[in-house]
Amino acid sequence: MQHGLILQTGSVKGDVDCAIRADRAGFDSVFTIEFFNRHGYVPLGAIAQATEHVRIGTGIANAFTRTPLLHASAAMDLDELSGGRMVLGLGSATRRMNEDWYDVEFSAPARRMEELCTLLRTAFDAQKGGGLRFEGEFWNLKVPIYGRPGAARPQIPIWIAAVNRRMIQAAGTAADGLVGHPVAPRSWHRDVTLPGLREAEATAGRDAGACVLAPYVLTSIAETREEAVRNAKGQIGFYYTTELYHTMLDGIGMRHVGEEARAALRKFDTKAMAAAVPDELVDEVAIACTPDEARDRLAQWNDLTDEALFYPPSIGVRPEAQRANIDAILDVFGRTR
Repeated sequence: MQHGLILQTGSVKGDVDCAIRADRAGFDSVFTIEFFNRHGYVPLGAIAQATEHVRIGTGIANAFTRTPLLHASAAMDLDELSGGRMVLGLGSATRRMNEDWYDVEFSAPARRMEELCTLLRTAFDAQKGGGLRFEGEFWNLKVPIYGRPGAARPQIPIWIAAVNRRMIQAAGTAADGLVGHPVAPRSWHRDVTLPGLREAEATAGRDAGACVLAPYVLTSIAETREEAVRNAKGQIGFYYTTELYHTMLDGIGMRHVGEEARAALRKFDTKAMAAAVPDELVDEVAIACTPDEARDRLAQWNDLTDEALFYPPSIGVRPEAQRANIDAILDVFGRTR
């Protein structure tokens, strides 16, 4: 299994330094995150120049808050800077994020994502010159002179984040990879994500496995299992305050966990939010254990993916504990090239 790391140090410089360490530790990939106060692309410019081996990528950038050619040019710049190591990860985000945070329209996200993947591949293909034309349902572009001399690769892998069945279908239809949600239970990937990808690939006439699953794996390593589980629960509870994600709990009979976490946050009771998460759910979505147990915990994902993206929790975790966890992830899962 390949090992990827979600860069979650709390600062841009910290993320760059962490990426350098991951590269030296033999990790296969590193990914930036994007939030209303964090840019997905900018840190990768520094990371591309400071690393030699790891694939770099957005894990994920907001798909609809930029025009398609801004995504394409950013990805091509980073692919050139890194010598062909870029993965373009995109996600629709939620309606609230798009409309309240960025004041952009949010409609037909799955159909738009499928078309966006096609448009981006058209842009990448046009690097060789000759102009760019695209006519679709959502975007119509005409750039008479379009090219990119010295492009690192003719195409750049496109991964999209997906939770619900329709976006899973979009990934299987049009993307090279599906980024799994940090609190998606393994049973959700086994029963919903992977079958949905295979069905969509077949319908679109693609080979089985054309769209790989690259799941976030919430990873909390501490000196005691109790501390590791406690640190994971805050992050899991926080994500499940979003009602959109409660469907993932139905298959394991835990929708009430999401409802309790959501009710706790409405009262700004973050302790109750974390306490709503049972140990059984932590075991289903995360690696939360001591260092000597971590590799066995990762083995539980072997039948689901060939690349796990380790994601350190931050909600309710002390800064020194966050740093210690990242150190442990790099130590436990690093390897000599």
